[in-house]
Amino acid sequence: QVQLVESGGGLVQAGGSLRLSCAASGRLFSSYVMGWFRQAPGKEREFVAAITWSGGRTYYADSVKGRFTISRDNAKNAVYLQMNSLKPEDTAVYYCAAGRLPPELANSYDYWGQGTQVTVSS
Repeated sequence: QVQLVESGGGLVQAGGSLRLSCAASGRLFSSYVMGWFRQAPGKEREFVAAITWSGGRTYYADSVKGRFTISRDNAKNAVYLQMNSLKPEDTAVYYCAAGRLPPELANSYDYWGQGTQVTVSS
């Protein structure tokens, strides 16, 4: 089985940056999609970004496009989310996930990490 562990969350001021990491301890197949989701208190979990494991095709939610960048390191079984120009509305628990298509739907994913808290102050 695949196990995912997120890291890199924290407290940052608006306009600042954070880099989230997701380490996978199991085998990831070439057909997998690696995604990032987030969930704020009282709100539904929402799609943030995703990347295909084999080809590196990327997908972004409109709310983060141009500010966030997703990348992966296949040799390390890791995926990253570089978050720039952070806004208070980015505050949420961020989850790493591994699954299939379509990447923007939570039900596409088979494996989930425990999440890492990102708090953006104004």
